[in-house]
Amino acid sequence: MATFDDFQKLDIRVGKIIEVEDFPESKNPSYKLKVDFGDEIGIKKSCAQLVNNYIQDELKDKLVLGIVNFPPRQIGPAISEVLVLGVPDDNDNCILIKPDKNVEIGAKLY
Repeated sequence: MATFDDFQKLDIRVGKIIEVEDFPESKNPSYKLKVDFGDEIGIKKSCAQLVNNYIQDELKDKLVLGIVNFPPRQIGPAISEVLVLGVPDDNDNCILIKPDKNVEIGAKLY
């Protein structure tokens, strides 16, 4: 069972998607994202299976939550530096978790 101390080890921040590209090399339909997490964290890359629920224009400038302290992970020919958080829809496709109000980029989840 996870403890509260385990939860506190995760650094979950608010980021703003600033760039979205197709990722045709991925096994599953995906996008390559650049997400701005503010001055402290900076701009990080992520790969996300969002194609079934979002077009690129919908994602640009969208606020998201991401785990910024996982080690980078190789996804095909790309490196994913952060895990953008989402939940499955009825078809098991990702729906992004986002703040419902405008909040500061880089704000930490607590």
